[in-house]
Amino acid sequence: MHGKDIKTAGKKISEAKKALIMIHGRGGSAQDILSLAGYFNVANFAILAPQARNSAWYPLPFLAPPAKNEPGLSSALQLFKDIVEDIKSQGISEENIYFLGFSQGACLSLEFAARNATRYGGIVALTGGLIGDKLYTQNYSGDLAGTPVFIASSDPDPFVPIERVYATTTILKSMNAVVTEKIYPGMGHTINQDEIEQANKLIFSQ
Repeated sequence: MHGKDIKTAGKKISEAKKALIMIHGRGGSAQDILSLAGYFNVANFAILAPQARNSAWYPLPFLAPPAKNEPGLSSALQLFKDIVEDIKSQGISEENIYFLGFSQGACLSLEFAARNATRYGGIVALTGGLIGDKLYTQNYSGDLAGTPVFIASSDPDPFVPIERVYATTTILKSMNAVVTEKIYPGMGHTINQDEIEQANKLIFSQ
């Protein structure tokens, strides 16, 4: 369903030691999310931003039963797996591969990492949580082995209930991620300056 339509920025993978996969939200675009790269300390990274078909990774809210978000959901997760494998084939290991997503992109960043647990460079999830009408913990196994995760959201948020953020943090911590969770009262469905500063301090300072 989702093709390998990937926009890039930063260093060439062949010349970089680290890579960042940036995942846009519903109604957004690869170019939109890529335009945020300048706010983060990723000047020496290879940056890849895949484009969702019709600007949505899956059709319904992330709290819908996963089967109702197919085939988009599985197609997106497979695309990210393919991108990770492509990056690894260029000599960059998982511990130097980072993810940053907003909204749908944040949900998918977290879902991908929980389903494909290993030591990643870091994950920045701006307004998102693990996907499903409930948490399908049977999908999550393995060890995130100290992967730093910054998960941030608004309270309230029109699309992401705060309870799902808390539950997501609990699961990721149980998988040995080092999670920093920050909730912003009344922020709305957006990205603020403090989130950028926290991401730079917690994830992109290494």
